Amino acid sequence: MNSLNNAINGMNGLKNTINGIKNFIDGINNAIYGFNNAIYGINNAIYGINNAIYDIKNSIYGIKNSICGIKSAIYGINNAIYFINNAIYSINNSLY
Repeated sequence: MNSLNNAINGMNGLKNTINGIKNFIDGINNAIYGFNNAIYGINNAIYGINNAIYDIKNSIYGIKNSICGIKSAIYGINNAIYFINNAIYSINNSLY
């Protein structure tokens, strides 16, 4: 009877060892899962930074276009003033 109890206790010990190994493997898998999540988070951060840089570049491009538009408007105003001055000059010449 004592041998049977020893055998049962040995089987229980083996069962506990197998469960311990399973738990250890689960722990390793959880660590790998956490590491993959960290890499995923880093990739998302890099993606966000790239998007921010893209937005900044687009903003700079928009500002450059605005400056170009303002220059064109000034050029147009100068042409209008030149045209008005020519018209005034022509009117003055026709009066003589």
